[in-house]
Amino acid sequence: MSNYDSIFIKSLRWIQKWLVQTIVVPHDPLTDLNLDPSKPVVYVMKTESISDLAALSGITANFGLPSPYDPLTLDKVSIARVVCLEGRKPMIGQREGGEKFLDSFTQLLALHKQDKQLDIQLVPVSLYWGRTPGKEDDTMKAAVFERENPTWLRKFFMILFLGRHNFVQFSNAVSLRHMADEHGTDKSIAHKLVRVARVHFRRQRKVMTGPLLPNRQALFNALLKSESIKKAIEEEATNKKISIEKARETAIVYLDEIAADYSDSLVRITERFLTWLWNKLYSGINIERAEQVRQLHHDGHEIVYVPCHRSHMDYLLISYILYYQGMVPPHIAAGINLNFWPAGPMFRRGGAFFIRRSFNGNKLYTAVFREYLDQLFAKGYSVEYFTEGGRSRTGRLLAPKTGMIAMTMNSVLRGIERPVTLVPVYLGYDHVMEVATYHKELSGKKKQKESLWQVFGAIRKLGNFGQGYVNFGEPINMQNFLTEQAPEWRAELAKDPEQKPSWFTPAVNVLANRVMTNINGAAAASSVTLTSLILLASEQNALERTQLERQLDLYLNLLKKVPYTPFTSVAQGDSQQVVDHCLGLNKFISTRDALGEIISIDPKIAVTMSYYRNNIIHLMVVPSLIASCLVQYEVRSRSEIKAIVNDFYPLLKAELFMGIADLDSYIDDIIDLLIEEQLVEESAGLSIVESHISQLWLMAQTVSETLQRYAIIFNLLAHKPNVERADLENDSHLLAQRLGALHGITAPEFYDKKLYNTLSVKLKELGYLSAVEKQVDVARIRDHANGLLWSSVRQTIIDSVAAEHGH
Repeated sequence: MSNYDSIFIKSLRWIQKWLVQTIVVPHDPLTDLNLDPSKPVVYVMKTESISDLAALSGITANFGLPSPYDPLTLDKVSIARVVCLEGRKPMIGQREGGEKFLDSFTQLLALHKQDKQLDIQLVPVSLYWGRTPGKEDDTMKAAVFERENPTWLRKFFMILFLGRHNFVQFSNAVSLRHMADEHGTDKSIAHKLVRVARVHFRRQRKVMTGPLLPNRQALFNALLKSESIKKAIEEEATNKKISIEKARETAIVYLDEIAADYSDSLVRITERFLTWLWNKLYSGINIERAEQVRQLHHDGHEIVYVPCHRSHMDYLLISYILYYQGMVPPHIAAGINLNFWPAGPMFRRGGAFFIRRSFNGNKLYTAVFREYLDQLFAKGYSVEYFTEGGRSRTGRLLAPKTGMIAMTMNSVLRGIERPVTLVPVYLGYDHVMEVATYHKELSGKKKQKESLWQVFGAIRKLGNFGQGYVNFGEPINMQNFLTEQAPEWRAELAKDPEQKPSWFTPAVNVLANRVMTNINGAAAASSVTLTSLILLASEQNALERTQLERQLDLYLNLLKKVPYTPFTSVAQGDSQQVVDHCLGLNKFISTRDALGEIISIDPKIAVTMSYYRNNIIHLMVVPSLIASCLVQYEVRSRSEIKAIVNDFYPLLKAELFMGIADLDSYIDDIIDLLIEEQLVEESAGLSIVESHISQLWLMAQTVSETLQRYAIIFNLLAHKPNVERADLENDSHLLAQRLGALHGITAPEFYDKKLYNTLSVKLKELGYLSAVEKQVDVARIRDHANGLLWSSVRQTIIDSVAAEHGH
């Protein structure tokens, strides 16, 4: 390579420094890629380039990595810090042959043959000057700004116009010691390393830029020629007694309504606006497990993101995060209610495609939408949709809408060759902009239609919203899932591709619930959610600060030492930092008296704060139930606690989308931690440490409203074993309203009819409805539920059931 200390090269580097702004992926390479700082590092780059080296040298020092300009010295042998696969492309003629660059790999392997202790880490580094994927019908524009093999002149224009969008991506290191020990050190292994590196860089570019973008009109023409849409057009013409041409025009209208019109230029401009917006709104965005998603992209998976839906911010947040994590923003299924000017056209250019709330049996619209979705998958675009169908108003996950999941499964059955993987995404916020509106809607106020004025109204309220959380959950490979549900699915489809399998609908329902379970499995226990959960469990929604901090320390320790799943995340820092963070957001009140500081929730927003508690209540519901068994029911044996928890768990699982793999072991681990924290002692049996009973009591209150619902249901079932499911739902809802009025229960989900519907469906599935043989089980669970309640609440339920249904 050139002399890097020459005045000419130094001048070019100085000029480039002012033109280039670099984004590094991942954001902390040394930690995220598990690089060993004690071992030597050599960078692998695709093409020899002065400007690429300058960009790399500008960031390495910030991450504790060696400069690409510093040679690697090993036992008096000095070798280049960077090896390339090919030479730079000249303006005229052919680039330099690969033999010179192959020799660099051969030399590295030879050093490992000589020194058995040597272990050089080969770190692939990819540089991207802008991320335009190009279009399927690109002309001179692609030639001028061609990115993969530019001449120095093209590179000059790329730096000039796209230097502010320079991405440097580090990939997982390859151990040359491992290569030498496992495969040898001769020239054939060097050839193999080069081949593997070429494939890696090609795949990495596709992950970063995505597939070529189609011409929208050409895409429409191709879709209209598909057999399914042609058939639907003919049926539309026949059923509505119109001409084929008229029906075809209707199909074009549907396509225009649905289809995205992705613009890389708009995404680039929007990225700057969103960077400003997030910096104004949030003090930080916490991201977990982005690397696993990047690897799925790299391995050629068709990715379908399935996040929970908290806010309209969700659309922007996921796309922004993926862009900065070195992945292409997905095509997003957005509700047709968001297709208003000017937001609709902007969303469409950002990758949104629009879907109606209901297809209403419209076969032509259904065919057009399905074919469009198939086309997205076939061309390799990642897709995002919200399985809940709308934003949660209570903070809990909503029951999934299965339409999009069914269409995705149908696309897989129609023969997508690449693996299709669903990636559940948990989204959390210290502040959700719409939460006050949600409370009004739950109180009976009509939902406002989305409009430009709402956007302006939201912008006016921008402020300190704390932090955001994006946790990628456990992925679900669709082909593997289908094999699990129907081992012979490929053979069945080969026999009759048009026949809908009998297992299809049940499999869709199982998959939808697994998606929701995996979303909750990736929950973020943040400062706001944990503090809300604790204060709302206290009698007056207030605690002494020392008591609050003590409880926070207990919960932080429990969630870290006995993780709900490997995908959950827990607030960083100690309890004092957690409380300080919450007070800084003005969500809690701090008052002082002669005895110290009290932290409380303003009574006016207590219901609103239940939204944040509900985001993570599933993480603490089993520990709370265990604490309730110890404090309220005075249970003294592990086996009895396990029996009680196992009785309630199927309902908790249905209500909160829980997915604990080994419940009994999880219960044992929680009890062990309570013993370690000196809240409980164990000799002949379990006993409460009296000096810490207040902590167990506070923990027990988290599950109290849930147990009240179960007590209502099982007292009704015990009194009227043959009750119809609809009557059980109505009677439960009626008694819940009475209980709430008498005992001051304000949580919106307590009165949610849909929740009682979910529970009644699960009870029917478990065989508790209209089954005399289950009466012993019903009576046992009723007694457990009653025993875990305060006596006044228990008596209200018993008296109300007796008054409603007689003794």
